[in-house]
Amino acid sequence: MPAPWRVFYDMKILFLSDDFPPQSFGGAGISTYELAEGMHKAGHAVYVITTCRKESGAGESSYKGLTVFKIASNYDGRWRWYVSLYNRPVVAKVKDLLNNIQPDVVHINNIHHYLSYHCFKIAKQGGAAVVFTARDVMAFNFAKLATKRYRDHFDYHTTWYDHLTQAGKRYNPLRNFMIRWYLTYANKLFAVSDALREALKENGIQNVTVTHTGIDVSRYVVSPDETAQFKEKYGLGDKKVLLFAGRLSDVKGGRKIIEAMPKIAREVPDAVLVIAGTNDQYAEQMKAEAVRLGFGSNVIVTGWIEPENMKVAYAAADVVLVPSLCFDSFPRVVLEAMAVGRPVIGTRYGGAPEIIVDGVTGYVVDPFNVELMAEKITDLLSHPMKAQQFGEAGYQRVVKDFNMTDKVEEYISAYKQLLLEKSRVIK
Repeated sequence: MPAPWRVFYDMKILFLSDDFPPQSFGGAGISTYELAEGMHKAGHAVYVITTCRKESGAGESSYKGLTVFKIASNYDGRWRWYVSLYNRPVVAKVKDLLNNIQPDVVHINNIHHYLSYHCFKIAKQGGAAVVFTARDVMAFNFAKLATKRYRDHFDYHTTWYDHLTQAGKRYNPLRNFMIRWYLTYANKLFAVSDALREALKENGIQNVTVTHTGIDVSRYVVSPDETAQFKEKYGLGDKKVLLFAGRLSDVKGGRKIIEAMPKIAREVPDAVLVIAGTNDQYAEQMKAEAVRLGFGSNVIVTGWIEPENMKVAYAAADVVLVPSLCFDSFPRVVLEAMAVGRPVIGTRYGGAPEIIVDGVTGYVVDPFNVELMAEKITDLLSHPMKAQQFGEAGYQRVVKDFNMTDKVEEYISAYKQLLLEKSRVIK
């Protein structure tokens, strides 16, 4: 059992996350890593348990000063809604690692695919203080939250029929009940946005504290030479650049951007849309649709850009677009773009409105209103001084309200309070 005295000194902190850099390409994995790194820089011993698909990638390694344990797990996706609750071989290995590490705090993040929710129980039984950060809606939903009730009326509640529609024949009727039961083993629950806290509450998960995702702005410094090289590589020249980045799909608003481009191109003929994401079938569909509508030369697909190089793509842009059609809990692209000093036009769905100050750091839009979204984009492209002012205001907002140092301290304070309460119980 972890020693009570450790609450006043350094702590052993173990992070659990299904994916983690350098293999992670999602915002949740990157945000978990940056939080873990912040804990390490604050003087605490930090460990990470994550997963990989092949046994050859499993084992202990080091990543930028963090001790990382990878557990191999790969199974037929049809069983996800059962295995995500209790992945027997993985849980056994996590239990062994818990016994060896003896952490003071186990901080659980996205584990709803491979590590599985049973980790809450074994972490608590091992004597650690257990903390959970919800970074998406998967604790109560079977897919992204994009029901008509939510889109039309911001009704977060989901029903068994919604879940059945999402999961089809793979539906597990006990899944959400079991997740809520596993969450009772957590000492404290966090969510990355007020919107996500409300969505969790409306779906039976109570007593959640909000701590917004933080970001280290020092990582997002870009030189003029780097920006110039990026523009030269993709033939951007002096064109007005719109950037759409991340996982490309309809629910992320890709089709709506293409629908908006004809109006934008008419008003700002030198506007180009740069799509920074895997050059997959969806990217090809976006490009083909642009060609069909007569502005194919205004669309450039870069292919995948490594996360550490995305800052240059932001710096090369005049405006960054985040028009998700689903509940986007706290889109990291918004934070990163603002950290580079770029204005953002973002969705009204999810946590983006908690980052973007409408009319100050960018615009919050209904992405289904393509006409209005195009007008807002055109406004910033046509008024570069306004766009610059928005970008500077966004940068200052990130520094003030979303800097990593403050977020690390918020979590450390919560850890210490939990350990202090545990020490009193032990005494």
